[in-house]
Amino acid sequence: MPKTVQEIAATMKMLRNHHVVTERDRDFEALLVDLLEVDEHGQLTHEPIRVTAGTETHGIALIEGSGGGKTTAILKVLQGCEPLQNNPETGAPRYLHVKVESPATLRSLGSQVLRKLGVDTVSDRAKVYDIWAMVRHRLAVMGISVLWLDEAHDMFKSATSLETDNMFKMLKSLMQGDHPVILVLSGTERLDWITSFDAQVNRRFSKLRPQELQFGVDNMPLKELIEFYARKAGLEAAIDEDTVVRLIHGGRHRFGRCVRTLVAAIKCALQDGSNELRQEHFEIAWGREEGCEIVQNVFAAADWQSIELKDENDELYERQRAAQDPKSKKKAGVV
Repeated sequence: MPKTVQEIAATMKMLRNHHVVTERDRDFEALLVDLLEVDEHGQLTHEPIRVTAGTETHGIALIEGSGGGKTTAILKVLQGCEPLQNNPETGAPRYLHVKVESPATLRSLGSQVLRKLGVDTVSDRAKVYDIWAMVRHRLAVMGISVLWLDEAHDMFKSATSLETDNMFKMLKSLMQGDHPVILVLSGTERLDWITSFDAQVNRRFSKLRPQELQFGVDNMPLKELIEFYARKAGLEAAIDEDTVVRLIHGGRHRFGRCVRTLVAAIKCALQDGSNELRQEHFEIAWGREEGCEIVQNVFAAADWQSIELKDENDELYERQRAAQDPKSKKKAGVV
């Protein structure tokens, strides 16, 4: 019997709320734990470990392409870290999540962090230095141990601008002083390339780069995940390995993108009144997401492996990088 609109909506919400723990989650959790102090009883605390003679903290940079699932993974780990859950003095967590708004400047980012810390209005006459002094003060007052800047690649316009140099100085200042915080940065490949330009910033961060899904190695685990999600939705997964490898390709080899397409395909199957999840449902869901012609749909085309899939933002960035870097110009054939 076909599900009602309300039942389909409830199923979709249930599937979207289900989080699959991956190696990335475990690796990030291990890095986070290594940056927190333990008490005399060996229990993890919210206090950051201070290095360099107790003068500064370290941070984590999680670097992955768009749609990989890094935001969800970090959020779940932070929510599951007991010492960071509640500051009895504020009733709020000891971590702060800020999604960087683009385009970002030191002023706009500082004001954004302050809003998250309860300061709604910043004077237009306030100097950037004063804004960030207030940020550090509020982080201390609120007892924040971990500051997470999501989409952190948007903090950097280029690798050579004065604004970028000042961003680097700001990052270092947050990890120093009387109340240094553990800084977590998450973003695309651009984040790795730009932060590597400043040796002092680079050495302060442990880099985590989740592995992309690979044909063959990840076929069976992904097929089992499809079957699991289908069962939760009350469907039989009528798919084979061909569907799985097409999903890996269509998802740009990123776990998060593959799961998003899977959930969308299940919705198509439910709306179709089917009791099976078939490849045609993936074809419909992926086609809607990509807005492509049928000949460019990886779930429909016979020669699907020849279909090149680009990430527009990363592609634009690489072109800009090639235009600035003489070595990249030479490799790319740019004169």
